[in-house]
Amino acid sequence: MASYGPLCAEFYDADKPVAAAEEVAWYRERLPRDAGPLLEPMCGSGRLLVPLVHAGYNVHGADASAAMLARCEARLGQAPHEARLFRQDVAELNLPFRYAAAFIAAGSFQLVTDPARARAALVHLRTHLVDPGVLLLDFFVPADGEQRIAAPLVEVRSVVLNDGTRIALRSETTMYPDARLARTDSRYVHRRGHDLLAEENEAIALTWYAPEDAVALVTAAGFRDVAIGLSPRVPASGSSFALTAHA
Repeated sequence: MASYGPLCAEFYDADKPVAAAEEVAWYRERLPRDAGPLLEPMCGSGRLLVPLVHAGYNVHGADASAAMLARCEARLGQAPHEARLFRQDVAELNLPFRYAAAFIAAGSFQLVTDPARARAALVHLRTHLVDPGVLLLDFFVPADGEQRIAAPLVEVRSVVLNDGTRIALRSETTMYPDARLARTDSRYVHRRGHDLLAEENEAIALTWYAPEDAVALVTAAGFRDVAIGLSPRVPASGSSFALTAHA
């Protein structure tokens, strides 16, 4: 699984600063508020965690990327409540706390592409939950047309930062539909005018699940009351679904 670097984290923050109000509301309706701390593993730079903290939730965050956690910590500096952050891989999670709920948003769990590590991540999550701990996972599935594209899909985007500099992103995504796998090679270039400030390369992979396969995976990790419902997000293409379960 990729560990996102500083340019990726800056680009992500500028491109997706905070979760939409509808997405935040979806989690607020389903997360227990007063049963104990909540955990967002794979919290990234705090796109969802920070709005929840501002709403008064006691949320801890974990992520494998030091750059993403640094951005999250900076955002939390303006929040009215504290939130503990840990640099840990979700598949090797070992935190000194137990939680009333855990949630992974925006399809981030799909970055754990190895089936054994995905199951290990879910087992670790379950051991961190206090009965009847809630698990919320958000999934997306690429559109059939995207899955079957023979050549790499090239995307070029850029964002302008608050200091006026620009980060350009060029990515190439190759689909392997039979393996339910997508691999993306990205290059970030940070410039002030024509002056090059920094460059960063990144390679990530993600997988996707049919709803029944997601249910089977979560059940095999020991969760109960596993159910599929509507996702809090509507993807630009393809489909999405949410999974809820109890430890």
